[in-house]
Amino acid sequence: MARIAGVDLPKNKRGVIGLTYIYGIGLTSAKQILTEAEVDHSVKVKEWSDDNIKSIRQILADSYTVEGQLRTEIQLNIKRLMDIACYRGLRHRKGLPLRGQRTQTNARTRKGKRKTVANKKKAGK
Repeated sequence: MARIAGVDLPKNKRGVIGLTYIYGIGLTSAKQILTEAEVDHSVKVKEWSDDNIKSIRQILADSYTVEGQLRTEIQLNIKRLMDIACYRGLRHRKGLPLRGQRTQTNARTRKGKRKTVANKKKAGK
């Protein structure tokens, strides 16, 4: 089992797909990394040699921000937006969608479970 950037890559998947298990590496980046490391894209992770793994690790360390470092960077960016109280920062603070989506009917993922508000009772005669 190959362990790269603190992540155990699944050994029965192709190399391109296996690399996408690392946070911050998508399909395109994975293809570029394997091309640069001169590893065949269709070879499974369990068939990688130690030299292949070492070269992939080196490329990731030199050219990419991944896993914990990337998560930290993203959290700091969000915190900065909230500190300067810009529109996106305020939306982050309130837990609402940031990019102009409608919120009257949708946005359940961002807003969370519905909070029912009781109706006002009508005054009797």
